[in-house]
Amino acid sequence: MASQAANLWVLLGLGLAGILLMTKRLKKTIKADFGAFIQKLELLPPPQPAPPKAPHPLTGLTFAVSDVFDIEGFVTGFGHPDWVRTHEPSSRTSPVVSTLVEGGATCVGKTVVDELAFSIHGENKHYSTPTNPAVPARIPGGSSSGAAVSVAANFVDFSLGIDTIGGVRVPAAFCGVIGFRPSYGIVAHTGIIPVSSSLDTVGLFAKDPNILRRVGLVLLQLPFSVQRNPRQIMLADDYFQLLKIPTERVSKVVINSTEKLFGRQVLKHENLENYFTSKVPSLKEFSSQKINGDLKISSIRLLANVAQFLQRYEFKQTHQEWINSEKPVLDSAISAQINEALDMTDKEIEICKSIKNEMRLAINSLLKDDGILVIPTTAYPPPKLGSKELFAEDYNRSMFSLLSIASLSGCCQVTLPIGYHDNFPVSVSFIARHGGDRFLLDTVQTMYSSLQEHADTVAKSKLSRNAVNQEQSAEVAKEKGNQAYKEKQWQKAVGFYTEAIRLSGNNATYYSNRAAAYLELRSFLQAEADCTKAINLDKKNVKAYLRRGTAREMLGYHKEAIDDFRYALVLEPTNKRAALSAERLRKVFQ
Repeated sequence: MASQAANLWVLLGLGLAGILLMTKRLKKTIKADFGAFIQKLELLPPPQPAPPKAPHPLTGLTFAVSDVFDIEGFVTGFGHPDWVRTHEPSSRTSPVVSTLVEGGATCVGKTVVDELAFSIHGENKHYSTPTNPAVPARIPGGSSSGAAVSVAANFVDFSLGIDTIGGVRVPAAFCGVIGFRPSYGIVAHTGIIPVSSSLDTVGLFAKDPNILRRVGLVLLQLPFSVQRNPRQIMLADDYFQLLKIPTERVSKVVINSTEKLFGRQVLKHENLENYFTSKVPSLKEFSSQKINGDLKISSIRLLANVAQFLQRYEFKQTHQEWINSEKPVLDSAISAQINEALDMTDKEIEICKSIKNEMRLAINSLLKDDGILVIPTTAYPPPKLGSKELFAEDYNRSMFSLLSIASLSGCCQVTLPIGYHDNFPVSVSFIARHGGDRFLLDTVQTMYSSLQEHADTVAKSKLSRNAVNQEQSAEVAKEKGNQAYKEKQWQKAVGFYTEAIRLSGNNATYYSNRAAAYLELRSFLQAEADCTKAINLDKKNVKAYLRRGTAREMLGYHKEAIDDFRYALVLEPTNKRAALSAERLRKVFQ
């Protein structure tokens, strides 16, 4: 008895220990701040100016910054503990951060970035991966993962990130918030750790387009000008073909919104593959130098390759000495990319510079001062955490093909959420010419509400179409059941009618027809149940009453069977079968 009691206490102890361990694991997995923050802090704005002067433009707003921006007294971490260990606290705050604080906003913390801000995935094994509030089992996107999550989870009104080849645009798309990559060079990079100096831009995250515009105007220090509407909204048809969700789920939202706001004449369609082939001639020279002379490779894919080559080369040039001396433990995928033999020759560097210049001229020529180019932000929905898909060739080729346009041209781009598809965030991107940042922000503010309305409409119409398609499929299954019934293949008929019911379960005919097949199989209980369901759906279904009467007669429920036949006669007084059956049963059981 004593040993049994002892065993019971051991088992109870193990159970409690397991519960405590599981609780700890859960707390570690989903943190209270979604794992967005590396460090909480507070940078307060200066006092408000005395009237009649206007208050600070960003008064009342809070923001966070990715851990690549210097803040006085704090070590800028760059997504890696070895970087923190080997660097001193910053002696001054990045001018970008100071500008926003002086504009009235309060900075509340530093957020997680990818390891060395290198990837577009958002996973960081050193500080754990921030949880994507939109789809927690999926990656948040990187490199500015924590900044995007801090906005998506409503911890701050806006946040700062860095976008090299997608560091702001990808997490914005995956977390379902707005992401803004300004024109290259328009925001100073003092006090920011560089990733790739010729591609890096400071980027913004926000949920509210009005907040994005307010912050954007302060950050970019843009002069006042009259708000302009676009005269041309151009959809890049071939880039939409890269999408792994239905193309119309994105394009139709933009088309409907544009037609409503500006008229159909504003819309235009373009094939950018052909355009870039003719307008960016240096791509062919790059191909012969770096892609083994394969001149058949598309200009879209070549641009993706150029952007990746530049990022890796410039990163290596800037940080190789630190990596060699400190030997930090790096993610294997990042380490492999950094350690690739990317020692570009002077000629290859010049070719890349030519491509960037030609790309900027090409986009500026295409869009001029009042045009907007529309492309998907990302080709794929956010992949699962730790998924092999992240390293698949098609995934990366498609993603970087879309991201390379703004990265190489230096033009400004905004990522806009437009609802969900299969429970994953969907986004679209607007691109304006280099220097067209105010025009782009104005366009976003004008179109945002309309885009959301049409996103809801398109999503609902998809549900309606799915319902219609299911009904059509159900009718096909029913007809196959009818044919099988005629051929006296009763069990096969039951199978087809069951499929029709699965696809459209509120159709009385399907249940009534299946009951007829069950009667032939002498499955009277199933026949009675199906007829009852059919009658509940359609009180005037004569065949269902007749078939239920037959099933009940065979089951010995004679009074109920007579009632069914008589009710069928009420609905259809000339029905001879109902009359004869009712009369026969009345005489037998009188």
